[in-house]
Amino acid sequence: MLCTGLGASAFAGETPYDDPNDFLPYDAKQAALGQLLFYDKILSGNKNIACSTCHHPDFGTGDGLSLGIGEGGVGLGTNRHAGTGDSRIKKRIPRNAPALWNLGAKDINVMFHDGRLSFSDVYGNGLDSPAQEWLPEGFTSILAAQAIFPLVAQFEMAGNPSENEIAGAVHDRIDAAWPILAKRVRVIPEYGQRFVDAYRHIQTPEQVTIADIGNALASFISFEWRSMDSPFDAYLMGDETAMIPDQIAGMELFMGRGNCASCHVEPLFSDQKFYALGLPAFGPGRTRTFDFIARDVGKMGHSDDLADAYRFRTPMLRNVALTAPYGHNGAYPDLRGIIEHHLNPEKSRANWHPDLAALPDAPWLAEIDFIVQQDTREMARQARAIDIKPVDLDDMEIDQLIAFMHALTSDTRQRLGIPNSVPSGLPLD
Repeated sequence: MLCTGLGASAFAGETPYDDPNDFLPYDAKQAALGQLLFYDKILSGNKNIACSTCHHPDFGTGDGLSLGIGEGGVGLGTNRHAGTGDSRIKKRIPRNAPALWNLGAKDINVMFHDGRLSFSDVYGNGLDSPAQEWLPEGFTSILAAQAIFPLVAQFEMAGNPSENEIAGAVHDRIDAAWPILAKRVRVIPEYGQRFVDAYRHIQTPEQVTIADIGNALASFISFEWRSMDSPFDAYLMGDETAMIPDQIAGMELFMGRGNCASCHVEPLFSDQKFYALGLPAFGPGRTRTFDFIARDVGKMGHSDDLADAYRFRTPMLRNVALTAPYGHNGAYPDLRGIIEHHLNPEKSRANWHPDLAALPDAPWLAEIDFIVQQDTREMARQARAIDIKPVDLDDMEIDQLIAFMHALTSDTRQRLGIPNSVPSGLPLD
């Protein structure tokens, strides 16, 4: 093993996130403004869902579901259901709601499970994004740009074209909806004044743009959800009592025979690259307009490069014990399941069964939920694309890896917390 007997020096040369300068700059007024926007349903097409609905602190900044229930759903977290009548959901969100921990880290250069937002000058605006050359100007970080895309996603927050002006504008062109959302916010007197108070370049509420909204959301997310003071960090800094023996053994396996650290690189615990893991497939998938089957081709859906087929971004692992279920589609309900899949993808795929997926009941979608598994050719394509090789670890060693995952959990007390109310007057989840 790489680390046996080395103690804290096993990570010599690595630097934990112990410096606020590793994150986006903090401004109290901007973060407080972002807090209100994050929990306010004013940013959704039908004013019935907020960013916090699918990224709630009570669920580790996720929602506890394999595939989210977005526009049309009712409730929160694992109690959220698919709605009723004409307003019920029309489609499950194709992927698992990613956790928000450390998204404000300056080292991050790619966003979303499939990497469809990254630094690039391909469109002349510094970012490769679904908005292409129509991405608005004025974002101060990649996180700020990321924050505005769920607002215009039909099944996440925008709603259906016949229901509201936001969804209708999106179907005209993606950037057509953002000015409407910005106006919605800035005409609320408290929001308008808060933007004037928080940003030097804004003298009147009429100047508020969607980029300013994204920047405020990013300021809040970056400040609120930082994970940099785990037992692992304390151990790394010389406190050899910070981790118990099983956690130390798990760390050594992680760095050594388990081969985990080849992709989960410290300090983010992600190399921000893309791999095909062969996770069990289900759900509608994030399909392209010309796909005729419910499948998810991962990064290829954005890049159109066959070499990217079924590959997804390496997730960060800090606070991972709080963010079940696991995988880009939430295929595994616990850490043991996702670890065992990494160790032997073929065996785990064969043993996986639909009951492991946390999917709120939606009988009208049942035919679609697992239909991809009936397509033997598609299943064969996904099985052939697996990038990782089997690793032989016994049950005790898996327990030790799980223990190390828990050692990556920080103090999760919220800094700003959940507001008592929001300026729109809409109810909180």
